[in-house]
Amino acid sequence: MPYDSNSIVLTNIGKTFATSRGQITALTDINIAIGDGEFFSIVGPSGCGKTTLLRILAGLDTASCGSVDIALKSGDRPVNSMVFQEQSVFPWMTVIDNVAYGLKLRGIPKKERYEIAEDYIRMIGLSKFAKAYPHQLSGGMKQRVSVARAFANDPEILLMDEPFGALDEQNRIILQQELLRIWDLSKKTTVFITHSIDEALCLSDRILIMTAHPGTVKSIVNVNLSRPRDIAAIRTTLHYNELFQSIWLTLREEVLKVKELELADG
Repeated sequence: MPYDSNSIVLTNIGKTFATSRGQITALTDINIAIGDGEFFSIVGPSGCGKTTLLRILAGLDTASCGSVDIALKSGDRPVNSMVFQEQSVFPWMTVIDNVAYGLKLRGIPKKERYEIAEDYIRMIGLSKFAKAYPHQLSGGMKQRVSVARAFANDPEILLMDEPFGALDEQNRIILQQELLRIWDLSKKTTVFITHSIDEALCLSDRILIMTAHPGTVKSIVNVNLSRPRDIAAIRTTLHYNELFQSIWLTLREEVLKVKELELADG
């Protein structure tokens, strides 16, 4: 899928960790260009370095070699916002204060940040709960708040680390559809980690398939499913099923490598 410009360029990224058993290479030779406004997902076997790569993008970790270049459109916006798998809402804050938290840190006046927060709370269907506290919300509702907070902060890029992985199937589908709806409005450059081929296909423009440890690029798949998307509808299409089978056959080789290594170490 062509893009007018690249939002993120990763060049020769590698990451090693010092352990009691010596140096461990987590990532090697990662070269990716992610387009401005692209929804880019990463799948791979457990332990392949997906989260490490996302943490490097977020500035929470540093690469051992290589470079990360992020195109900034505005000097007054944060570079990124991150949504974690674990519920990361602040229990002592109401929903509206949670969603407005990043805006508060940026010095946005209270009236303005509440107006912005209210818009995103409405988008996620929680207007009636704006003054509620997290203990009054379900797990799915809390994760909606996390997503709304990330978008409300208006970052250059959005980073999501298996944000729906801990949810039941029904809540996961609802939140996937809501994420698509909000993303369609903003077209924000998004990097999304998931273990689910289905989730990656439903959400993404392209999907990076990573190798088993040490993680590197095995292939990148163009999804080419039309937008806007209805998740239930696209699952019934021939193209979706062809892509699913192709990705699984590619990914399966790497998953089996992990199993072989686990058996050898055992």
